[in-house]
Formats: sequence, C-alpha cells, structure tokens
Amino acid sequence: MRYRRLLDQLRQQNWMAIAIDLVIVVVGVFIGIQVANWNEDRLTAKRGEEFTERLTADLRIEAWNHANMTGYHRQVQANALRAADALSGSRQLSDEALLVAAYRATQYSDNTRQRSTYDELTSTGDLTLIADPDLRELSMWLYTTPVFDWFTDEGRGSEYRRWFRMQIPHHVQAQVAADCGDRVVITGNYAGIPTVLDYPCEVDLPAADIAAAATILRTDPEALPALRLRIGDVGTSLANLDTFYPEMWERLRKFEGDAP
Repeated sequence: MRYRRLLDQLRQQNWMAIAIDLVIVVVGVFIGIQVANWNEDRLTAKRGEEFTERLTADLRIEAWNHANMTGYHRQVQANALRAADALSGSRQLSDEALLVAAYRATQYSDNTRQRSTYDELTSTGDLTLIADPDLRELSMWLYTTPVFDWFTDEGRGSEYRRWFRMQIPHHVQAQVAADCGDRVVITGNYAGIPTVLDYPCEVDLPAADIAAAATILRTDPEALPALRLRIGDVGTSLANLDTFYPEMWERLRKFEGDAP
C-alpha cells in the first residue's frame, strides 16, 4: 500500500511526501533488520549458555574419570609390586594373598570419555559458541590427547595379563574376580576410588586350589619377568599423566567435585 502511494506521489511530484515516505520505509527496514539481528544474537547467546553448561558438566565427569583412572592404576601397580616382591623372595605372602595380588596386577580400566558435547560442537563448527576461551582451550586439549588410551592399550595387550589368563585355571580366575575383583564406583564418588580394587577380601576356593595356583605363580619362570614388565609399563603410563600437559591436568582438577 505504501509503495503504491509512493508511486502516486512521484506522478504528482509531491517531493515532501515522497521524502517522508522514504524515511519511513528506510527506518522500518532498518528496525526490522535490527530486531532480526537482536533475536538471532539472543538465540545464539542462549545456545552458547546451554552448550557451556553441558560442556562444564562433561568436564566435571572427565575430572572424576582422570582421578579414577590414576587411582585405579596406582592400585594395580601396588598389587603388581606386592606380587613381584613375593615371587622374588623379598616379601612373604600367603598363597591366597599372592593369588589375589597377582590377579589384580592383570587388571586395567577403560575410560569412557564424556565427549558428546565437544563432538557436537566441533562437528557443527560451533565451538566458538563457548565464550570462555579457557574452557574452549581445556576441552580441545583434553579431548585430543591420547594419554587415557595408553592405559587401556597397555593393559589389554599386557604380556603378564596374557600369561596369567593362560596359566591359572579358569575357575580360579573366575572366583578371584568374583570375590576380589573391581568394585563398582558411581561416577562422582571420589571417596570410593581408593578402594575400587585394593581392599581386603577372601577367596571362596578350596585351599588345595589356591595352593596349586600359587605354585604356578612361584615356579613358572615366565611369571616374574612378565610381572616386572607390567610394573614398568604401568609406571610409565602413570608418569606420562604427570609429564604430558601438566597445565591441562591442573586446570581440569578445578572441575573436581560431585559429578552428576
């Protein structure tokens, strides 16, 4: 309607009215663009806030995962050292205690990464929605480092684990796992980490079965060298956690708390 009136005014050469109508049209278009831009900025800011909350929640879980991973493998290492000392003769352990320590030395923990938010942001190119540059940098560091995978790869391919699984009777392994294996610790429960693997237990097996398994451990010449290799590999992985990206780990620890 306004454009038709503007054409009529052009025919009549009503310049004042034309100028007023042009100003109204330009101002209207400008306001419309500004409102659209404001609405888009508001929606973008809201998305950024939502992604920031989600990423922060993920990093809280990652902080717990880091604490659990290191705590768990320190317990693996402690049991491996205990068993190696017993096999080398520098420590006295009962047959049952030796069997438990030797079994726990075979264990490793997978680290299920909490990375869905980061992957969504990077796949859509929206990582810049995270306004906090420190949060962006920490997430990029954390989700691209392979250090967590080293534990899993080393543990799964451990020569000692392979030796133990091949030499110790399967029913003995199953019972030790049932009585003295990993405890389930709920994500966010920092208090449960120190005893997720290293806790007092008793193996519900006949004494003869325990003695027979301990004899294999004490007499097979491959047991102690494989165990020493396991000790070295776990120690290397633990050292790598402290060596690689120390600033990243320090910043991640700020997210420690009650993870959801």
